[in-house]
Parts: sequence; structure tokens; C-alpha cells
Amino acid sequence: MTRPAIFADVAAPSTERRPVSDTRHGITRVDEYAWLRADNWQEVFRDPSVLDPAIRSHLEAENAYQAELMADTADLRKALFAEMKGRIKEDDSSVPMKDGPFAYGSSFKKGGEQPRYFRIPSEGGAEEIILDGDKEAEGHAYFRLGGLDHSSDHSSLIWGFDDKGSEFYTLRVRQLSDGTDLTDVVGDTGGSGTWDAANAGFFYTRLDPNHRPSKVLYHALGSDAASDRLIYEETDPGFFMNVGGTRSNEWIMISISDHETSEYRLFPATDPLAAPKLVAAREIGLQYDLEEGGDIFFVLTNVDGAKDFKIMTAPVSDPVRANWKELVAHEPGRLILSVVGFKDFMVRLERKEGLPRIVVHERATGAEHLISFPEEAFSLGLSGSYEYDTDTMRFSYSSMTTPSQLFDYNMRTRERTLLKTQEVPSGHNIEDYVTRRLMAPAPDGELVPISLIHHRDTPLDGTAPCLLYGYGSYGMTIPASFNTNCLSLVDRGFVYAVAHIRGGKDKGYAWYDDGKRATKVNTFTDFIACAHHLVAERYTSHERIVAQGGSAGGMLMGAVANMAPEAFAGIIAEVPFVDVLTTMLDDTLPLTPPEWPEWGNPIDSEADYKTIAAYSPYDNVAAVDYPPILAVAGLTDPRVTYWEPAKWAARLRERKSGNSPVLFKINMDSGHAGASGRFSRLEEVAFNYAFALKVAGRA
Repeated sequence: MTRPAIFADVAAPSTERRPVSDTRHGITRVDEYAWLRADNWQEVFRDPSVLDPAIRSHLEAENAYQAELMADTADLRKALFAEMKGRIKEDDSSVPMKDGPFAYGSSFKKGGEQPRYFRIPSEGGAEEIILDGDKEAEGHAYFRLGGLDHSSDHSSLIWGFDDKGSEFYTLRVRQLSDGTDLTDVVGDTGGSGTWDAANAGFFYTRLDPNHRPSKVLYHALGSDAASDRLIYEETDPGFFMNVGGTRSNEWIMISISDHETSEYRLFPATDPLAAPKLVAAREIGLQYDLEEGGDIFFVLTNVDGAKDFKIMTAPVSDPVRANWKELVAHEPGRLILSVVGFKDFMVRLERKEGLPRIVVHERATGAEHLISFPEEAFSLGLSGSYEYDTDTMRFSYSSMTTPSQLFDYNMRTRERTLLKTQEVPSGHNIEDYVTRRLMAPAPDGELVPISLIHHRDTPLDGTAPCLLYGYGSYGMTIPASFNTNCLSLVDRGFVYAVAHIRGGKDKGYAWYDDGKRATKVNTFTDFIACAHHLVAERYTSHERIVAQGGSAGGMLMGAVANMAPEAFAGIIAEVPFVDVLTTMLDDTLPLTPPEWPEWGNPIDSEADYKTIAAYSPYDNVAAVDYPPILAVAGLTDPRVTYWEPAKWAARLRERKSGNSPVLFKINMDSGHAGASGRFSRLEEVAFNYAFALKVAGRA
């Protein structure tokens, strides 16, 4: 197709070429833009001011370029922002969750960017603000709260924050009696802490200089963090690690995993000096999760070939693998996602035939029942509980047309109580919208689900623009849930579609396996097939499809741009993982060793090297007519480092044909998740949507 001239004729930044060669497995690659990777990147994550001035100057030039190209959308962006903000209840509040004498929740004040956390007496009484995120964020260009954990005696609160965007969190302890923080300050953590049974101290993960959670430590209140006791150290850089407690306050669990293997170690919360006990040693491909169940643990596992997982039990006295007993058998095609244990019940969230469902299991009798829902496509979530000895569980429900609803469900009486429906202050009429679930034929015959929403008045004759969103990695499923932001596109005649491509677990674990490592290309061809199917079914046309994805979904954007540039009118790649081969060859980067099970290890394996080289977006930029591309990144992002999209933009401009621009927008004060405030984030969404409207001819 002939691409129209949409953007002003502005000279793009010129990126200096400083070729660096790298030879692996007898294959030599040349990277002209490797210099954009700061040698002191670890320091930059902690203090962005130490960035090399030459790199900073280049990034600022990129921002100036994209700002000039998008200057004519300023009024549109303001309108989009106002619309999206108008759909948010500014003083929204969660439904408090009961924990003994108090119920805990969160809220926003009108105009506030950060959440406030509160509690109220369970029997009724005045609300007490225990942490005000807006107050804590004062004076910070970036601020994000981490996890919160109140003590079992309700006297204290562990809270964490990151004020750089680098995801190195600092932990503090607040006295709830007067709202003051203790002198305890613990830095370089994963973001949360877990109390011991006596509330005398807490456990946390310490990040090493390469941003890996390598140690679990115990901090005794009032002590110097430098003397915190080492509980467990993980020496394999390929594994993630977390520490947490159970709702009964009986156990501390250390979970260790990569993308295909897991391991648990546990010890009593009453004995913070105890040596953690190994449950089942890591074995490549064996995954399991533990959930409390009184005298047993529930074990969600893929052991013995249970690809879509089954549930077993293990005695708490000796939970080793030899003592596991089957409770819920494996059923191919029914993927069990999570398990929550209660004194008399067990609840599981599973996915079958591409849709989620909740199953309640009565422990005494083994009887089970489903909680049913009427819509064609929807999203479910288990909202957890602070209490273990209760008949009430909480879950959320939404669809692409139905605002989120929160329910309490009595597992014994099966009574469903609607606690809250998401408010849309500017108004939302469900009848104005249509949601559908399509199946797109992939090149190998598989059927790829597509969830979509459009306005009832949108003509379905191929003239409607479409934003097609995809991810397709790590087994992550993009739910068919309510999204107030996308209504700004839908109300302007867009079809908003989500492609449930391989690499996620939308159709079971096999759907994930068929979109990773040697079969990764299925993720990309599935997405392209979804674009073709939407055109074939007259929902849109190729010159009106804007593709969008972030992180690993940004890699998807880079890959489909190389493979089928003619299929898209524009591409939005947020924090895009586009230099896959270089990153997987650099084992000093925070996430590289843990990512090898997902992508392969090109350092050790020539086959993995060649597989990744064949699709890595940066390595496959060619002299083709790319559509307009918008890449968005954050300077202090430890997950997808800023230099990946910076290099990608430079190489695209160097090699592409045609006149479509490549825009690179970098937030110099944020990391992987973008701006930290709820309204600041909306400004970023408004920018992306303005780009989509512009390239689709609707600006």
C-alpha cells in the first residue's frame, strides 16, 4: 500500500555510528549504536544525573524530534486526557477487607496521583489514614509505593517506596498509633517485607548490584540494617526469589523460580532463626506452588506430566515430594491458574476453552461447584483474603463492556453479594457497545482467539480503524476486561481488539509452550494472522490497523514490523524488548539469566543463538517501507533498558525505505512502568492514542 504523508517533514536526529563487532559460535555481528549503552548503567539506575552527557544529549534530541512531529496533536491529547480522567472516580475507594478487629483498604483523594491506605474498625467507626502516598511523594519527580504489610497485632506497618523508577525499593516501618516512622531504613529491597509471628522483625529480599533478589534477610526492629541476618542466599543468577507469609501467620515461605522450574523453602513464623526446610528440590521443568491448608499444604503442580497442572496435598509435618497426594486430577485443556485455601474450603481459578472460571471445593466432602457468568468473553480475578477461618471469599468480574464488579461470595450458602461496581463518572451505557470473541486461523491451522469491542454505531464494512493489542510471552494472558481508556478510541469509531496469541496461556499450557524458544515465531505469525482475520471479517483494513504492545509485547511489535510491515498503518512499541540477542548474550544485565528458559541461552547454545538471531527485531531491520513507529521508554528501566529502543530507532532510520518517521519518546524520570502517578500515566496513554488516531487518519 502507498503510505500517506501524515507527519511534518522534520529532520530526524542523526545518531553517530561507532561500530563494535561481536563474534559468537563463529558468527560475527556488528552493532553501530552499542555506545548508547552507558558503561555506568548500574549507577544511572540509582542516579540518572550521572548519565554520559553525549547519551543524554542524544536522548533529549529524540524527545525534541517526537515532540515536534506530534505538536499538532496537542489539543487532541488534552481532550483524550480529559476524557480518560473523566472516567475515573477521582476520590475512588476500595472495599475494605476484614482482618480481625480492622478492615483495610485504599483510596484516592480528588486530584491525587498516589493511593492512600486506610483502616476502619470492623464493627464500624471512623476511617484512619495509615499511609498517604501523595504526602510521601512530595518533592519526588518519580515515586511509586511498594508492598504494605500490617502486623498481626495491628500496631505497625511495613511499607516500601521507589523514588527513581529503578525498582530498588526502600522499606520503612510505621507506628500506627501515631503515624510516625521508626528509625529502621532498609534499602535495595524487592519492595515488600513480611512480619514474623511476634511482630518483632520482618523478612525481605535484598537486590544485588545487578538488580537480582539474591538474598533473604531478617531485620529485627531497632537494629542496624547492616547487621540483618542472612536467612537464605540464592547463588544461581538465573532464579527469581520472593519471601512471604501465610494468612494464619504460621509459616514463612521462600519461593524460588525461573520460567519453568520452581522450589520452595519454609520455616515457622514463630522461629525467625530457623533454617529453611526444602520442600522439593528444583528439577528442570518441575513447577509447584504452596498454599496453606491447616494441617496440610495445597500443592499446585505439573508433576508427573500434568502439563495443565493438578492439585495435590502435603502434610505440614513433612511436605516433601514423596508425601504429596493427588486431590484434583490433571485434565488436559483445563489450566489451573491459582489456589486459595481456607479452613473449610479450597478455591481455584482455572481456564478452560479460553475462558476463566472459579471452582469452590468443600474440604470435608470433596463436593465442588462453579460460579457461573453469562457473557461471551470476560475476566475473573480472585481478590484474596486476610482471614483463613472464614466462609467468605472475594472475587472480581468484568468484560470489555461491563465495568469491574467486586463480589463477596459465601462458599457455604453460595450467596453472591455485589460490593462495588466500578463507577464511570462521565457516564457509560453498556448498550452502546458490542463485544465479540473471534477465532483467527493461524498459518499452521491453530485458531487464535481475539477479544474485541466496538461502538454499536461503528460500520463494519472495512472502513473502521483498529487498535490491535498483543503480548504473547511468559505464559501471560491478557484478560478480556473492562478498560475505560480504550473507550476514547472506540467512541471515535475504532475497533479495539486483543490478540490472544501463543506465548500466553489463553488456551492452556501448550499455548505457552508453542510460543517460546524454538517455536517463538508462532507468537508473531499468530498476531499477523489476527490482523488478516480482522480485515477478512470486514472489521477494518490494513491501512487502518495500529498495532500496540509493551515490553515483550514491544518485541512482538518489532518482529511483526519486520515480517509484515504492509499489514499495519502504525506501530506503538512501549518499553520494547527489541535487542533480544544482545541482551541474552549479556549475563550482567538484571534479567538475562532468569530469561534463558524463555528465550534460550545463546551464550552456550549455537542453536539458541541462531533461533533468536532469526527474529530479534534489532538484528532484522531491513530496507523495507515500515509504517510510522512510536517507541516509548523510561531511562531507569531495569527490565528493558533504555538503549534497546534508542538503538532500534537509530537503525530503523538508517536502513528503512519510505518516508514514515520513527519516533522515540523517553521519560527521563521513570522506569519500566512509565509515569508513577495515575494521572501522569494517563498523559502517556493520551500521547499513544493521539499517535494511533493520527496514523489512522482520525486525528
